[in-house]
Amino acid sequence: MDKRSYALVTAAYWGFTLTDGALRMLVLLHFHDLGYTPVNLAFLFLLYEFCGILTNLFGGWIGSRLGLRVTLFSGLAIQVVALTMLSLIQPTWAASLSVAYVMASQALSGIAKDLTKMSSKSAVKLLVKDDGAAESQSALFKWVAILTGSKNALKGLGFLLGGVLLGRLGFAPSLWAMAGALAVVLLCSVAMLKADMGKSTSKLKFSELFSKSREINVLSIARFFLFGSRDVWFVVGLPIFLASQLKWSFAGVGGFLAAWVIGYGFVQAAAPSFANRKGGAAAGARSAQIWGFALLIVSAAIALGIQFDFYPALTILVGLALFGVVFAVNSSVHSYLILAYTDSDKVALNVGFYYMANACGRLTGTLLSGVTYLLGGLSGCLWTSTALVLASAVLTLSLPVKQEVPAAVGERVA
Repeated sequence: MDKRSYALVTAAYWGFTLTDGALRMLVLLHFHDLGYTPVNLAFLFLLYEFCGILTNLFGGWIGSRLGLRVTLFSGLAIQVVALTMLSLIQPTWAASLSVAYVMASQALSGIAKDLTKMSSKSAVKLLVKDDGAAESQSALFKWVAILTGSKNALKGLGFLLGGVLLGRLGFAPSLWAMAGALAVVLLCSVAMLKADMGKSTSKLKFSELFSKSREINVLSIARFFLFGSRDVWFVVGLPIFLASQLKWSFAGVGGFLAAWVIGYGFVQAAAPSFANRKGGAAAGARSAQIWGFALLIVSAAIALGIQFDFYPALTILVGLALFGVVFAVNSSVHSYLILAYTDSDKVALNVGFYYMANACGRLTGTLLSGVTYLLGGLSGCLWTSTALVLASAVLTLSLPVKQEVPAAVGERVA
């Protein structure tokens, strides 16, 4: 394994993740404080998620043709531009202009996030020696879990950072500080990361963007529902509930979400200890099914607790902590399976397609978060989440579990 390149890619991803988490909290809390409704807040993030869909689809194709260094550095640079752009917004602007401007800056941030994410996740497949043996598959699961888990732990710190910066520095100075710090990360990455990764040895046709194996298609759709089930309560419903109903401070909301995501990240990193990582993709598929239905039970229990007003604060604190643990294992198993189901020559292409489905789920969850909270409160968000978890769990039943899927699955049209 090329540990130096893995460390550099991971460090760049970490730097980006801190700013991404902080930016989400800054925008959400700042504009909530200005009086924006839950639906308006959801709309602020729609282009962020929509551009992530397009970025994952076309970014994977670009990465396969030009290499992952190009897409990684582009993601970091675009985020610096997005942070600087958002800092220029003025309180005297009309509400409609402010919303449009924030949506545009968030669109750039969405492009940046998914270029960086796709590049980093794809790099793991290339930097970890993968010869199809059980030991290689175990190592692949381990290192992708570490990357994903550490990223989410730092995103949680980003939530906390965003809440603290907003309270201490204000909106624009916080954005300037983050843009400067990320620019330093970009310059260090350009100077130190020399490995040329991800270029396909064959000239990829544009039509291959949509030509996937059955396993990749099923896993991608399951990922869509899985991440929609999280964001339907996480993006708008939960933070606004904590701030408006439980009267928590900015730092309190940011701190709780930070603790949740940090814990979630640690569980993701440790997921190989919970799930069977020695049986390859077949064992991974069995784990996806088991943990998917476990998440369904947890989701329904939380929704019932909020529906019947059973110690709401306690239900949220304990229930969502348990949801985070089970969801983290699900996410980590899915992240391993997409790498196990693809070959190295087309890893950027297939990972990009997979995370396009992920971004579609986040987009759907973001929109539903504002709408369902407006119509049904937090319980409405949680029941919608439960329905999406059910769909994801049922889809995993279609993944092959009776025999090992080769590490390099042929590209068969589903």
